[in-house]
Amino acid sequence: MKEDRIIEEMFKTLKGSFDTEEPEAGHEQRFLEKLSNVNGVVRLTPKKHSWWRPLSIAASIMLLFAVGASLYTNQPTIDEQLAEISPEVSQTQFYFASLIEDQIKELENESTPETKKLVDDALLQLNKLEINYKKLEQDLLNGGNSKLILSAMITNFQTRIDLLQEVMDKIENIKTLKNYDDENITI
Repeated sequence: MKEDRIIEEMFKTLKGSFDTEEPEAGHEQRFLEKLSNVNGVVRLTPKKHSWWRPLSIAASIMLLFAVGASLYTNQPTIDEQLAEISPEVSQTQFYFASLIEDQIKELENESTPETKKLVDDALLQLNKLEINYKKLEQDLLNGGNSKLILSAMITNFQTRIDLLQEVMDKIENIKTLKNYDDENITI
């Protein structure tokens, strides 16, 4: 606090003696001439303005905008493209996909140590059928024989449903046999 008072007192005593006037035109040039007359002083030349830096910044900004725009351009998904080709395909796909998803959840819930291998094998086969279906979708979008491809897509869905039903039947048989064996064992 004492230092603050000392500084305040100093400014009060100097009040009105500050030079607030602008220097005359050419002041900087006269000052630099006086400096150059003194030995050992190197005169600095004014920097030339380089346009590289602002141009590189502008180019970087444009590049960022281009990348951002390319990320946000809405490329229609495969499902949207299929819906444009045939709305019935989209509806059928939604129906079969939800049915298959429900059966897969049911299958996974039925997984026990006795049925684990059967369930894992079924999931592997379903994955292969899903990959095959994606290829069929791509073929349809690329303009292949639409009737033939649509028929193959429906067959793919039916195959998946049949596979799931067959595996569920086998799991039920295993559960029935296990219960039958457990009932015949007496202690």
